Amino acid sequence: MKKFLSILMVLTVVLASSFTNKTASVHEVDADIVDLAVQTEFLSTLVAAVKAGDLVDVLKGDGPFTVFAPTNDAFAKLPAGTVENLLKPENKAQLVAVLTYHVVPGKVMSSTLKDGMKAKTVQGQEVTISLKDGKAMVNNATVTAADIEASNGVVHVIDTVILPSM
Repeated sequence: MKKFLSILMVLTVVLASSFTNKTASVHEVDADIVDLAVQTEFLSTLVAAVKAGDLVDVLKGDGPFTVFAPTNDAFAKLPAGTVENLLKPENKAQLVAVLTYHVVPGKVMSSTLKDGMKAKTVQGQEVTISLKDGKAMVNNATVTAADIEASNGVVHVIDTVILPSM
């Protein structure tokens, strides 16, 4: 009898919880874009570049921002010495131009992307979005992880560093 009552209680809890109202948001995000990147080992080169470019406070700002975040492997694809050269203090303006080319004002989720869409970056030039075989691309970079929400925007991880016209 005890076993039967235990099973009945478990079934009651399961049934009751299945009819409980769910909230619209599955999780709340406390981390801003910079904090998310700092917590992500494969974005450590981007974090170092953001620090060298004195852009931490900007990307911790209210936003919202959409950041196309290149991975460490994306930075490694650049010609040898490029990252080291960009991180030098005398090249800060060029570094800032490259980094701000990866940022679009506003919160752009992947569900709103359209093939051929253009988006003006914080740097001032536009990037082109293309959709091919179920994958989104920003210029020549493939989005490998999309819609990572932060408290001040959204991050889309990309596999290639995109470069503005200099």
